[in-house]
Amino acid sequence: MKPIRLMSGILTVGFWTLASRVLGVAREIIILALIGPGPVLDAFVAAFRLPNMFRRFFAEGAFNAAFVPMFSKKYEAGDDPIKFARDAMNGLSFVLLILTALALIFMPALVYATAGGFAGTDRFDLTVGYGRIVFPYIFFISLAALFSGALNAAGHFAAAAAAPVFLNIFVITAMVAAYYAGGDVVTALVWIVPLAGVAQLALVSYAADQAGISLRPGRPRLTPDMKRLTRVAIPAALAGGVMQINLLVGQQVASNFEKAVGWLYAADRLYQLPLGVVGIAVGIVLLPDLSRRLKAGDDTGGQAALSRAGEISLALTIPCAVALVVIPLPMVSVLFQRGATSSDDAAAIAMAVALYGLALPAFVLQKVLQPLFFAREDTRTPFVYAVWSMLVNAGLAIGLAPVLGWVAPAIATSVAGWVMVVLLIVGGRRLGPVARFDARFRRRLWRICLASALMGVGLLATTLLLGPLLVAPGWRYLALLVLLIAGAIVYGAAGQAVGAFRLSEFSTALRRRPRKP
Repeated sequence: MKPIRLMSGILTVGFWTLASRVLGVAREIIILALIGPGPVLDAFVAAFRLPNMFRRFFAEGAFNAAFVPMFSKKYEAGDDPIKFARDAMNGLSFVLLILTALALIFMPALVYATAGGFAGTDRFDLTVGYGRIVFPYIFFISLAALFSGALNAAGHFAAAAAAPVFLNIFVITAMVAAYYAGGDVVTALVWIVPLAGVAQLALVSYAADQAGISLRPGRPRLTPDMKRLTRVAIPAALAGGVMQINLLVGQQVASNFEKAVGWLYAADRLYQLPLGVVGIAVGIVLLPDLSRRLKAGDDTGGQAALSRAGEISLALTIPCAVALVVIPLPMVSVLFQRGATSSDDAAAIAMAVALYGLALPAFVLQKVLQPLFFAREDTRTPFVYAVWSMLVNAGLAIGLAPVLGWVAPAIATSVAGWVMVVLLIVGGRRLGPVARFDARFRRRLWRICLASALMGVGLLATTLLLGPLLVAPGWRYLALLVLLIAGAIVYGAAGQAVGAFRLSEFSTALRRRPRKP
């Protein structure tokens, strides 16, 4: 077995995911500047969320949870993993073609089900039109996720992690070109989405060919392996996509409030930056590693992998969460307040950012804990937990909306995130020692929290010092950069001083080991 280097894999995926999420924030900056919160942005967000929601079900949720462990075990045992992957690709393609056709036909019903508050307004017709253009994106991106899963299981992480960069590059280029050419920016934005999906699929399929995972289309076959994959994937689709479902519930509630869908979308994109860089990277690398270790009966190695993944996740996300809660307005105003986005819009987005920030560690911990079940091909347990989490989310979002208004979905999403984590931790106890964090993790956790709290104090003090510069045209970008760098320095120094981590650990992880001759 060629071992998967956990930390190196996390950093590789994290680097490319960081590039994708930074470009994603740049994409939102341009969207908010050129389109701005309002009916058009609400319609695009609701339309674009449809293929992304189903992508979590049919691709990243189901295939990272079901396909990757099965492929990893066949890859490890030499049991013709290519044939298995080819059958999975053909079956997935068949399902996706049917789903896309049905969605295009019944798009008005789909929009009503996910954004009922748009009914009777211009936003509804806009969303239906945009939805029919962007929905085919799901076909290309879902197949790209399958190729990515196969690459990850084989220990090749770079191409799969780099593919999402294409979407943001294509979108940014199309919007800027349309703006300077005097064209309709939102039309360019909508039409470029499926084209970006084609580019992503082309990249990962080429990388898979180069890695010896050559898959060619053919007739779908219902083999015993495909029946097993389906049986595992159906509950995994819901368990892996619970966050998307919660966001959709929030969108349904927010659609009843003017501009709220756009505000929550912008806030979601900002907290997705650290979530994607850390949580998703950890989940992608940890799942095949745990699958292999469990196959080999290495419970000790599995516990160590889980603990180190949890440790690095929280060491990077708890300070990010503190920053999102402590200084949301400076970040949002500098990044998004321009053009069609007003100061009132920035204040609303900042409130949602702070609420989401409270649950950032929970969202990341879900990515760390779920592979414990998925690696055993147990997707039913996370499915049950996901149902409870969704019930909490829906109850709070709908129940609080008449009292708290449009912020109710953000509060509900955050509470539901922590409920899911508690259920995963309690339920994981029956899996034995491999599902429990080790002594080093517990020893460092409170130190990470202490260092993050000290960083929060430093951020507040620095914000007071830089206050005038943070609102000064031209200077505010530099001021925000100084603010974030100051926070990072305080956290790094405090973390090293209290023993939350050793900075040398990160440099060691970045250093490549020499190849054996």
